Amino acid sequence: MALTPQNSEAFMREVNDAVRQDQLLTFWQRFGRWIVALVIIGLAAFAGWLYWQHHSTTQSQAVSEEMDKVIATAEGGGSPDAKQLDTLVNARQPGFRASALLVKAGTAARKGDNKAAIAAYKAMAADSSLDQPYRDLALIRQTTLEFEALKPQQVVDRLKPLAVEGAPWFGSAGELVAIAYMKMRKPDLAGPLFAAMAKDASVPQSIRSRARQMAGLLGIDAVETPAEPGQE
Repeated sequence: MALTPQNSEAFMREVNDAVRQDQLLTFWQRFGRWIVALVIIGLAAFAGWLYWQHHSTTQSQAVSEEMDKVIATAEGGGSPDAKQLDTLVNARQPGFRASALLVKAGTAARKGDNKAAIAAYKAMAADSSLDQPYRDLALIRQTTLEFEALKPQQVVDRLKPLAVEGAPWFGSAGELVAIAYMKMRKPDLAGPLFAAMAKDASVPQSIRSRARQMAGLLGIDAVETPAEPGQE
């Protein structure tokens, strides 16, 4: 009996469905094990990543707590535990490592071991694995300890690039450079630098006060003028 158009379409759909099912079955028989293996590997990798993230976060929190204790001890004038400090110096996190190195060098300087402190700061300043602000601060502290033994021009050459308004360590570097200018009998260079530090709100207040006094002694007005009403 001949198939009607409707029956013919239904028959073709059934044939197409059967062909697709056969193709899927063949594909699964050939590649099914590989697909399952890839899914298992992917899930295992994702689980491993989640564990590593959790482990890293936990480790960072633990290191942060240790760093807080070390800094608190150092700020209080005490000597951090040497073993604890060495552990932090070898931390994988660059920020914690840099902070620990600064504390270690500062502790040596406070104990009067300037030679060890200078060597530590010098090594930090040359360490390209540390962020630049840490390296710059180490260079400033190294120069502070060496200041009396250096020629004024050496101080200027080292720190002038950091003694710029807007730079992170403008106050600390600028004060040393300005004093070096004074020793070189160059008040025309020292005065404006003192005045700039005195007017810079980002500079620590203690440095601003000293800079304002020095600028005044050099005949430069470093007192900020209050803004008029309606002006910012």
